[in-house]
Amino acid sequence: MKLLAFEASTRRLSVALWCDGVLTEKSVDVPNGGSERLLPWAGELLVDAGLSLQQLDGIAFGAGPGGFTGLRLACGVAQGLAFGLDIPVVPVGTLAALALANGDGKVLACLDARMNEVYLAAYEVTGEMVEEVMSPKVGAGETVVLPEGDGWQGVGDGFAVWGKVLRARLAERLMAENPALYPTATAVARLAASLLQRGVGVAAAVPLYIRDKVALTTAERRARGGSK
Repeated sequence: MKLLAFEASTRRLSVALWCDGVLTEKSVDVPNGGSERLLPWAGELLVDAGLSLQQLDGIAFGAGPGGFTGLRLACGVAQGLAFGLDIPVVPVGTLAALALANGDGKVLACLDARMNEVYLAAYEVTGEMVEEVMSPKVGAGETVVLPEGDGWQGVGDGFAVWGKVLRARLAERLMAENPALYPTATAVARLAASLLQRGVGVAAAVPLYIRDKVALTTAERRARGGSK
């Protein structure tokens, strides 16, 4: 099985190729922009593997939650390629991909949602299996819903922004944290490969936004005492 995967929900932009279990990836940190890289990277990965677009079995993308612009970018590129090739597109949850990138254990995946909020979900990871313990939520660090139990590994840049607050709320239930970890196209491809093998793919996909608001109004920013 062969598939391309795109991940652009955070500042870490990446494209990966899954070729019968062998993974290759191109990635870079881009705080803004980066749309011009996705298709050239995909082409380079295919050329290096000696493959053509017509040999692909599916296209995957990090569906969200995450940055609105990046989600639309990855979705649009994946959807366009899949439609033109008449192959399935596989949406993969960004927080699930982040949890898989961390490795085995109980993982609290948390991304900065801006507007003084975080995206957060909880998973149990075993090898290539990612079991959802708590579905993706959005909210302020002080009030966002947290999972029950202990032994959690906190990952994602949400801990870079809200680490102090989340550590205080979780206390001894938080075993470790890695705020420098981002979701990757490699992790998206790993999850998508399993889904595609089970026949899980769609003809048309949409991003998972969780929140439909892009920015705070001036009055809202003042009421919250500025923005993080």
